[in-house]
Amino acid sequence: MDITKLTRASHRQDRPGLRLLDRFDLAGGRAHEFCGHTRRRLALWLAASDTHTDIASQILWIRPDWHPDALHLAGVQREIDPSRLIFVECCRPGDLLWCMEEALRGGLNRLVVLDLPEPPGLTPVRRLHLAAEAGFEKTGRAPVGVILTPGDGGAAGVESRWQLMPNHTDEAERWRLSRLRARTAPVAEWSVARGRGGVPQLTKFPVPELA
Repeated sequence: MDITKLTRASHRQDRPGLRLLDRFDLAGGRAHEFCGHTRRRLALWLAASDTHTDIASQILWIRPDWHPDALHLAGVQREIDPSRLIFVECCRPGDLLWCMEEALRGGLNRLVVLDLPEPPGLTPVRRLHLAAEAGFEKTGRAPVGVILTPGDGGAAGVESRWQLMPNHTDEAERWRLSRLRARTAPVAEWSVARGRGGVPQLTKFPVPELA
């Protein structure tokens, strides 16, 4: 794969992706990064935005089989139907990114999630972008790739980086959502809480240290 072909011109607005929390459009045909303590919940919220019932709405969830952190399906059920999840567990570190790349290139799933123990480098991320673009050209659907990383993340070359951290009170479940990086939007933060029916909703609030 020739990664030198990837330029900013490769990203086109006519490739719809998925909408996060009914407000933020994550570009299709690209790889994004979710980080923070509750990054997996954020990925489930993104998955919940896809209300289709076709095969493409199945979420491919790739993870290392040696890592102790795994989704608890009882908790998943609060966000999405667990039957939508297809788990792929890799036994070698080198297989993780390869597996995501091939899934994006196939273009069969609108959302492909990769749970990594640390951020990947620039070249693997560029390969993911190219694979997602190839998936769009093949199927007409622009798959969204989401890389899950701990802490503040730091994967180079991602289309956007989002962090979700718990911010609960005695009265309610709350989270702090941070947009740490995006090509066309500024750094910002929001408070997220459960709304009617348990659906997460957000309210923007200023955070001077990120301004």
